[in-house]
Amino acid sequence: MDLNADLGEGFGHWTLTDDDALLDCVTSANVACGFHAGDASVMRRVCDTAAARGVRIGAQVGYRDLAGFGRRSMDVPPAELTAEVAYQIGALRVFAEAAGSAVSYVKPHGALYNRAVWDDDQAAAVVQGVRLAGGELAVLGLPGSRLLAHAGAAGLTAVPEAFADRAYTPEGTLVPRGEPGAVVHDADEVVRRSVGMAVDGGVLGAGGSRVPVAARSLCVHGDTPGAAALARRVRAALEAAGVTVQAFA
Repeated sequence: MDLNADLGEGFGHWTLTDDDALLDCVTSANVACGFHAGDASVMRRVCDTAAARGVRIGAQVGYRDLAGFGRRSMDVPPAELTAEVAYQIGALRVFAEAAGSAVSYVKPHGALYNRAVWDDDQAAAVVQGVRLAGGELAVLGLPGSRLLAHAGAAGLTAVPEAFADRAYTPEGTLVPRGEPGAVVHDADEVVRRSVGMAVDGGVLGAGGSRVPVAARSLCVHGDTPGAAALARRVRAALEAAGVTVQAFA
């Protein structure tokens, strides 16, 4: 099982994620590319550290929405979204390659991630952006999403992921952040859910039903309070359960 986290979510003097601590325990780093968070200095620093620690680098692309942290859905025309996705990947690639590494995969952020679950046009535009950027990059997304369907149809590696600290609907999608209980705050519960998804392939969804989860990567959100300590606990619990924690790419 791969363990990924959203990193580089700062801007100028503003810092949100504990990048150094998280890079000690994750195997893949979803690096903000400047549209929802991040700037050139942040991207460079995270890529340098990730490369030094052998952590895979992924481009976390989002809507152009710094003020809303990329969590507001936007009706971006498909051609424009394709260009913006490629632009973000290209920006991160400069710093990854300068650090002696490479961008290995792409993961949409926030509202774009959730929109690409069901919106065929937006999902296709994201995949076209990945292809425009070149490099046959893997695409990380929710199992059963339109995003992964389009990625597979385009010949890209489609990687299904699960979320350690997010609640699931009975349909297998994420409970919207604006609803009560959308984020799981109890650390013990996050650890239990993580092991359950990795070992048993399922998680308890909203309403008490069991939701099947088939994932190759597990995400711990970098902006969750105490995220680094939580990620360490999740990794230790996975390894104690006999799960090999390694990058998918």
